[in-house]
Amino acid sequence: MKISVLTVSIAGLMLSMLMVNKVSLAATGLTQTQTETLQTLKQQALQDDLSYQLIESLTTEVGARLVGSEGEKRSVQWAVDKMKSLGFDKVWTEESEAQLWQRGDMRAQISSPFPHSVAALALGNSVGTNGKTLKAEVVEFADLAALKAASEDELEGKIAFISYKMERHKDGHGYGKAVGARVVGASEAAKKGAVAFIMRSVGTDSNKFAHTGVSRYTEGVKKIPAVAISNPDADLLQNALKRGKPVTFSLTTNASGPTGETTTIANVIGEVTGSKMPEQLVTLGAHLDSWDVGTGAIDDGIGVGITMAAGHYIATLKQRPARTLRVILFAAEEVGLLGAKDYVKQHKDEMSQHVIGAEWDFGNGKIYELEPGINPDALPAMSAFAKELASLGVTMADTNTAKGQSDMSALGEAGQPAVNFNPDGSDYFDFHHTRNDTLDKVDQEALKTNTAIYTMFAFFATSTPTEFRHSPSTNNSDSQ
Repeated sequence: MKISVLTVSIAGLMLSMLMVNKVSLAATGLTQTQTETLQTLKQQALQDDLSYQLIESLTTEVGARLVGSEGEKRSVQWAVDKMKSLGFDKVWTEESEAQLWQRGDMRAQISSPFPHSVAALALGNSVGTNGKTLKAEVVEFADLAALKAASEDELEGKIAFISYKMERHKDGHGYGKAVGARVVGASEAAKKGAVAFIMRSVGTDSNKFAHTGVSRYTEGVKKIPAVAISNPDADLLQNALKRGKPVTFSLTTNASGPTGETTTIANVIGEVTGSKMPEQLVTLGAHLDSWDVGTGAIDDGIGVGITMAAGHYIATLKQRPARTLRVILFAAEEVGLLGAKDYVKQHKDEMSQHVIGAEWDFGNGKIYELEPGINPDALPAMSAFAKELASLGVTMADTNTAKGQSDMSALGEAGQPAVNFNPDGSDYFDFHHTRNDTLDKVDQEALKTNTAIYTMFAFFATSTPTEFRHSPSTNNSDSQ
């Protein structure tokens, strides 16, 4: 049979196109049907307000969720009931023990030479003043380094005050420069003879309320009260000190932190079972607990709403993805990632089956960047997925070093690959750990976009055959 040159050329072209399609499929790990499903899920999340309704329910029906509180106990049952109603195939809790926390009463003021009441909160773990009023002269330090550089006994009988003001940044990196003083400032001050430690709140707002958070005492160093004051009050204290006269400050507070008793905490876990490889787990995480002073809408009600909504959207698909989606609402994140650490212990034998994970525990604005931490061979597939997010304003970072945010960092240390979705956090530290962390602060339009992104990621990661885990010979620090 005579075959024309044109026929051969067409056949060759068709073969080339077939090879290109196979290469494309190999790179993305997604079929055309799966790509269409991604777009359907995107539109569903953008047009729905489920994640917001979940946050509204949590903040209204439960409220603040400090470890060991009645609110924290109610939140566990709330999460179990919601997951079941949202269509998760399996829902369960995993319990462990933690120190029971409490918040003591607080009265604080600038005593002299210009008396002013001050908005203040004891930092977590802080000892109290045993029901007595502690009054002493204030010595200001620009930052933690300046306090550490003070001479021995320089603060004998005085109160150390760190006045460093946190910087506002889109990615929140100003937090790292400020939070060290909150964590170790009290012990550093005690080493110099101080009787108390006060600091400007770790926050970017100008409101007259304080930001709480964990502080830690160094073993063998005297424990002294550790207190954060509002930004306007820190300004006021600085202005008083500028007058060149001794300034005294008074505190009356009970201990704020562990009571010496234990309490039961629980991670709440829900699964949407995979259709072909159910043993392979894609995880989405957020923390269920909060500090006691607000209702925990931003930190981390947003994460709870996003991850549970994403699980619901995946559960309602007619064709289930191949891998299992596991949503984990971690306990006791605020007091030391206790739930996450316990999760790793309880699941140590199946950590190798944790394919990839992502968490929400920062931000209020829209996600602008996808930052991977995966097997370098999987980067083409992740890059192809990132292009599906381009219309939502997301680009992919040129690094490959993500370890997982907050609780997911514990799973990352145990070998789980991660993706960090980086949102605009410009206003996050206006509300963080304050009584102003309430539902009205949630950016509802950004929330819809971010819910769409997490839902799309959940489907991509559970549907693709891509191997995200590093091979034994691959260095985890490889970057593109």
